[in-house]
Amino acid sequence: MARLLDKYQDEIVSKLMEKFHFKNKLEVPKLVKIVINMGVGRAKENKKILEDAMKHLATVACQKPKLTRARKDIAGFKLRKGDAVGCMVTLRDKRAYEFMDRLISIVLPRIKDFRGLPSGSFDGRGGYTMGISELAVFPEISIDDIEFVQGMDITFVVSTKSDEQSYEMLKLLGMPFRT
Repeated sequence: MARLLDKYQDEIVSKLMEKFHFKNKLEVPKLVKIVINMGVGRAKENKKILEDAMKHLATVACQKPKLTRARKDIAGFKLRKGDAVGCMVTLRDKRAYEFMDRLISIVLPRIKDFRGLPSGSFDGRGGYTMGISELAVFPEISIDDIEFVQGMDITFVVSTKSDEQSYEMLKLLGMPFRT
């Protein structure tokens, strides 16, 4: 079982029940899914950029990414409906906790000049979104394999409507928020 999932079940549930006065374990917020998205705006001019992004995302997430396409035409971006604009992966259950564990313990400390995550990136419904500007911080990806500098957005979806409860849960899981 995932190390972070064990920690959540053994320690964090009881701490959250005590802090927020929950009467039932099912009321306690939990990590529903993690959505990793890579927008590749330059994919129209060079197909290799999109292929590399999909390969790197599959390596990082340990799951095959889904190709995302434009929903409508946007003349300003020379975009047609149906054009490939990026790729995404949705991680649930054990895979989500394993990815989060790797992110907290390995990836975030490798980011240059990292001083913690901003606590203002909650969406008002308990979700938290962060961005990573370079894939080279992931140990699975060799610097030699990176032809195009590409970043990613990571969204943590939590089963609560309150940002305060979500913040507390993510903090107890080990997310390094700025104080």
